[in-house]
Amino acid sequence: MEALERSYVHGASEKGLIGDTIGVHLDRIADRFPNREALVVPHQGVRLAYADLRREADAVAAGLLALGLEPGDRVGIWSPNCAEWAVTQFATAKAGLVLVNINPAYRVTELDYALNRVGCKALITARRFKSNDYLGMLGELGAARLPALRWTIVIGDDVPAGMVAFRDLATSGANHVGRIADLAARLQFDDPINIQFTSGTTGAPKGATLTHHNILNNGFFVGEAEAFTEHDRVCIPVPLYHCFGMVLGNLACVTHGAAMVFPGEGFDPFAVLRTVQAELCTALYGVPTMFIAMLEHPEFRGFDLGSLRTGIMAGSPCPIEVMKRVVADMHMAEVTIAYGMTETSPVSFQTSAADPLDRRVGTVGRVHPHVEVKVIDAAGRIVPPGTPGELCTRGYSVMQGYWDDLARTQEAIDRAGWMHTGDLATLDAAGYCNIVGRIKDMVIRGGENVYPREVEEYLYKHPKVQDVQVIGVPDPKYGEEICAWVRLKAGQSATPEEIRDFCKGQIAHYKIPRYVKFVDTFPMTVTGKIQKFLMREQMMTELGLREVTTA
Repeated sequence: MEALERSYVHGASEKGLIGDTIGVHLDRIADRFPNREALVVPHQGVRLAYADLRREADAVAAGLLALGLEPGDRVGIWSPNCAEWAVTQFATAKAGLVLVNINPAYRVTELDYALNRVGCKALITARRFKSNDYLGMLGELGAARLPALRWTIVIGDDVPAGMVAFRDLATSGANHVGRIADLAARLQFDDPINIQFTSGTTGAPKGATLTHHNILNNGFFVGEAEAFTEHDRVCIPVPLYHCFGMVLGNLACVTHGAAMVFPGEGFDPFAVLRTVQAELCTALYGVPTMFIAMLEHPEFRGFDLGSLRTGIMAGSPCPIEVMKRVVADMHMAEVTIAYGMTETSPVSFQTSAADPLDRRVGTVGRVHPHVEVKVIDAAGRIVPPGTPGELCTRGYSVMQGYWDDLARTQEAIDRAGWMHTGDLATLDAAGYCNIVGRIKDMVIRGGENVYPREVEEYLYKHPKVQDVQVIGVPDPKYGEEICAWVRLKAGQSATPEEIRDFCKGQIAHYKIPRYVKFVDTFPMTVTGKIQKFLMREQMMTELGLREVTTA
């Protein structure tokens, strides 16, 4: 491609967008690869070929319709990773129902908000996960606080009276199977099919509303970037309730006839390593902290990971040094980095195996097919290549909006259709993107803009540092000062002075952390996104700092 003159790119592609609904496309793949494994869940003893997955999805879809649900109704799913989650994803799509993903870590107040915000008529739920007693929390809420909820469908055994057993859906809908074929001809790919609540750091979560067209195509092109075929087997330890699991994982597999492999209900590094070896997985997904946990596991060297070829590291900025170890030590020579957000289905940029190593480990790649991206300044003008600004996305992948929230939708998507991400990014002359940070995370110290990612990348080179996060905290003289939270490698010790000395003469003086805090963990969401606002609040309390006010 020609060198960019300004920070605007669009993903020209010879491969067109898929014009199917998710249900129709699953049928097409099942016809092509009926006997190839589609879903493998070792901890449940589940192995389904594509013909089996199609049959299960049809049966459960018919069972949901038999209850009295109608296309367009919202159905929540509140469960850790399991076979029923994947079957539900395809069953609701076939029935024209809108699947509402509910975070497995939600407690009573959050569950109340999610179910009522979108008016869920049915909830498919596990009995419990870790310390969360799901049925107990539903009982605590009671029918009066959930006026729209008519059916609770329970995964597993010992289903309480008045609730529906998930296992019974497949038989109860026998008289409604014919409706599934009728719906296949009626449903449109622009119909909303999925609501995902953005975790957000301020205000109540927003329900990003996604269509068949949004997520089916994004899953397809994610799989294309990894060169998936029906011979691939993808280990998916990331949560299914998030786009990473259900789109980059499940839909990337299903659009290529590849196998979805779930190593457990939640992430456990040993279980993932064991599953990759036992199932001969060719691809592995995870956020950086997951890959770090696997690489640092005491039995890591004892596993044969030679079947691995590719995968995705995403969800939060990917440390270059970690990426290099994944390539060298986990045999993932074709591993990719992906960037996106829930509201864009989610991926907008992804590296490719054909990219030079420095581009693959130092950027989030180039724009996805059929997607437009621009980088703008505070006045909304497109900036020159290499200049930081807000990244905006437009195209098939942009959500329909936030469910029943026109005001916040219009704040996020402008009149020209651009989704404003809130991320600071640069585009180089070749079109490669580098995410500098969040606009709200950028630190302004004494008038100098400091991008935390740049400082983090340097500190990852310290031989004792395993993980690091950089934030800004208030300072009466400079406005803000730099603070680094550091996780040291096992058995290592260090002092704040040692960390600062490592920076002297190597990075600009105003980027050197004034405060260094050694920690064992970082506050983060279930999907591995670091919650820097909580780090900032904690440091302000510890240091007795107050927000700096300006006239």
